Amino acid sequence: MKKAVVSLIILYFIQGILHNLGHPVTPAFVRTLDIPDYMFGFFYSTMSFGLMVGAPIWGILADKGKKRFVMVLGLLLYSIGQIGFGYVGDMYWMVFFRFVSGFGVSASMTLFISHMIEVSESSRRAKHLAWMAAALALGASIGYALGGFINTNVFLNSVLDTSDPKVIFLIQASLNLIHALMVYIFINENDVLIKTQKKPTMMESFKNIKKINFSLLLFLISLTFISISITNLSKYMDVYLNDLGYDSQDIGNFVFVTGVVAITTSILIVPLIVKLHKNLLIMILTQIISVLAVIYVFRSNNFIIAAYTIYMVYVISKSIYQPLEQNFIADNANEGFYSSIMGIRQSFYSIGMIVGPLIGGFLYGIKPLFVFDFSVLMIGVGIILMVIVYLRIKKKRDLLNS
Repeated sequence: MKKAVVSLIILYFIQGILHNLGHPVTPAFVRTLDIPDYMFGFFYSTMSFGLMVGAPIWGILADKGKKRFVMVLGLLLYSIGQIGFGYVGDMYWMVFFRFVSGFGVSASMTLFISHMIEVSESSRRAKHLAWMAAALALGASIGYALGGFINTNVFLNSVLDTSDPKVIFLIQASLNLIHALMVYIFINENDVLIKTQKKPTMMESFKNIKKINFSLLLFLISLTFISISITNLSKYMDVYLNDLGYDSQDIGNFVFVTGVVAITTSILIVPLIVKLHKNLLIMILTQIISVLAVIYVFRSNNFIIAAYTIYMVYVISKSIYQPLEQNFIADNANEGFYSSIMGIRQSFYSIGMIVGPLIGGFLYGIKPLFVFDFSVLMIGVGIILMVIVYLRIKKKRDLLNS
């Protein structure tokens, strides 16, 4: 395996750990400040708004060159946002710092993926993206478990005062600065396989965005609806478990199990599925399976058993879907504009991350089950749009072959 690919996977794994340390303690942290519960969703949506705004900007800047500088700058902003969120103590300023965190982290989230696309042969691209997704999922699950452990461990509580959630955010931000240095050292822009003679101007990059074909646009819109579902299932599962009486360590352990399932799927199953060359059909199938799994889990008489069994079927489906959708978008992007198109992809995904928690918070306040029913509905809309994309592509292919 190429050194560039290995470096990206390891760095993405580390980012997954560091950027999830604060998640297990956030619900309890917000409640200790006497901030209304609905603000939990609002904080998340604000960070997602930062992702939506930042991703295309960072992507266009990266296509012009100096990708690693852009990534480091974004990571520095993320650290500032996390420290501010943990220590400012005012919910309105916390909203601002959530935006700063989202705007900053959108640089690395976008450019890790685009750089992997650029350093991978087309035949191995989907597999490499699957490995990246697996690394992030495993890192995220370890981050959740580690965050919960740090927060509840008696020894660390006495030495570092980690029972205070603010300290968790400070540790996270500090370690993220070391991560930024590692990104600067190990990301090499000369590793890209496709080198353009001339870097695109800002205007050329924006014009390229306007040239997105209609089928790809429909696919990106379907991604937004799928993102609403993925976001609510992820974030409100944490809240739901907390309301059922499970602590941050329990939540961290559950997320760790989902990470193990995700990485196993990405390493063992996705490479086999890619060989079928039926990516769009498989994405549709995974979402249908997701609908059935989610409906069953949240109506099960024994929720925790269903969560550790049938819910993992949903995790498997999601783990298959993600690298396939990224590869589909890359296949429909113009060479030399991969960072720009992945920035646009992140924006469409982030719209779902904004809308999902805002609606989810309202629905959860009425009845928790409504959030998960809404997630099923959003997957259904995404499936319909992907079917339309599939039929359009099939029709175009049939016309070319006739």
